[in-house]
Amino acid sequence: MKYDYIVVGAGSAGSIVASRLSEDPERSVLLLEAGEDYPEFERLPDEVKFGYATNADVMVSDHNWQFWGKASETAPPMMVPRGKVTGGSSAINGQVFLRGVPEDYDGWAAKGNDEWSFTKLIPFLRRIETDSDFPADDFHNSDGPIIARRFKSEEMLPDQNAFFAACREAGFAHSPDHNHPEASGVGPVPFNNPNGIRWSTALGYLDPARHRLNLTIRPNCATRRVIFEGKRAVGVEVESGGETFIVKGEEIILCSGAVGSPHLLLLSGVGPAEHLTEMGIPVAHELPGVGQNLRDHPSVYTTFRTKADYPLDGHAPRVQMCLRWTADGSDLRNDMMIFMQSYATERVDRGGERMEALGIRMISVLDLALGSGELRLTSTDPDEQPFLNYNYLVEEDDRRRLRDSVRLCARLGEHPDFVGIVEERTEPTDEQLADDDALDAYMLREVTTGQHISGTCKMGPASDPLAVVDQYGKVHGMENLRVVDASVMPDCIRANTNVTTMTIGERIAEFIREGR
Repeated sequence: MKYDYIVVGAGSAGSIVASRLSEDPERSVLLLEAGEDYPEFERLPDEVKFGYATNADVMVSDHNWQFWGKASETAPPMMVPRGKVTGGSSAINGQVFLRGVPEDYDGWAAKGNDEWSFTKLIPFLRRIETDSDFPADDFHNSDGPIIARRFKSEEMLPDQNAFFAACREAGFAHSPDHNHPEASGVGPVPFNNPNGIRWSTALGYLDPARHRLNLTIRPNCATRRVIFEGKRAVGVEVESGGETFIVKGEEIILCSGAVGSPHLLLLSGVGPAEHLTEMGIPVAHELPGVGQNLRDHPSVYTTFRTKADYPLDGHAPRVQMCLRWTADGSDLRNDMMIFMQSYATERVDRGGERMEALGIRMISVLDLALGSGELRLTSTDPDEQPFLNYNYLVEEDDRRRLRDSVRLCARLGEHPDFVGIVEERTEPTDEQLADDDALDAYMLREVTTGQHISGTCKMGPASDPLAVVDQYGKVHGMENLRVVDASVMPDCIRANTNVTTMTIGERIAEFIREGR
């Protein structure tokens, strides 16, 4: 059978693309997913179903690709979690339901992607959500597939309230709705976890579409490469159950994420010619930008040991509040963020146990870094992960902004409302805070992923030498091949990436249905 559309990857964008395209009963859609599928909600594994810590750890679960990356020259290898299950990373993530600021999307438009301005995206940002707290106003919706909410004041843990009080006393505004286009300051984080359930795109989009006869969902199918006839994509090579086969389609849509999609393109001979030749892969089409422009949110921890009698519950919500603000001397609004974490542990990738508390923590996040990294092949074997070089903090302004944020965390932790909670700050030390070079060394060693890898198949006009796809997701110079996921972002947004990735799925699905 030849399908009208083959969607590779049932993640944050892929589940949406397959759902929307299969609304046309005249079109056949094949959705391929390398991981498991759980058609019945009752059979969802706990670590996928529930938004808080469970007996199973999603970081080392089969539902996580368990990639590894390089943060900096002095940092140890870091774990890079990505979802390997229907719903993708939306099925294993922290469920922060946060939009970028309008300037993010307007910046994309200014770079030659005029269909991606904030005003044009508002209908799609609204379309995906049911906002329980701000229903059906100019910026929100009350009948979308993904359910969003915020913790109420009576649900806030004591350290979250202390963080809020400290930020307010430091002069930051109250931000009750971080998804308002003008929002800035401290307030409750929007989450897509009604009643503690991680409301993924598998639940919100895919499950309601499963009955359609024109939608075929095939889990446990690892796509190995795209098949071309000249410059035209005609199918994909798939491995499942030890067997390898080829599936043909009129249009191939890669939704494998910011690691999987560029990896597939490179394995298929689409990318920088020099690198492909070096790896012994015949060049099907030269596109220098594939795997370049790797973007993320570099994050650094400030950790506090709590009083012996302060209760720490590993199964409770770990984040409820965040602060967004503009760094001193920056012309990038809301380029910084701090998350208050009520249960801090040593990192799993450093031997830590997620249910062994160190105390509480403030996470400094650089939301719009100037630096970027790259993704490159390490092998022609599709089962070998590519090299993920995040290249964090090579830019002095990135280090300066993060230094200021870490020092701000230390000051916030000294607020009187933390006196009955915090025994002492354990990292960084006073000596490290007092000296720029010492603090830089600490940050370069400790910096880790915000889990928002993006940009590796950059969207832009053909005149941009690093652009991989046009603004409709079409791969430059190829026919019948698109990329639709976080990899097409020209730059990382000033927010967690999941909402924007869902919006990319909605936006490009509509382009496809319109014949664009």
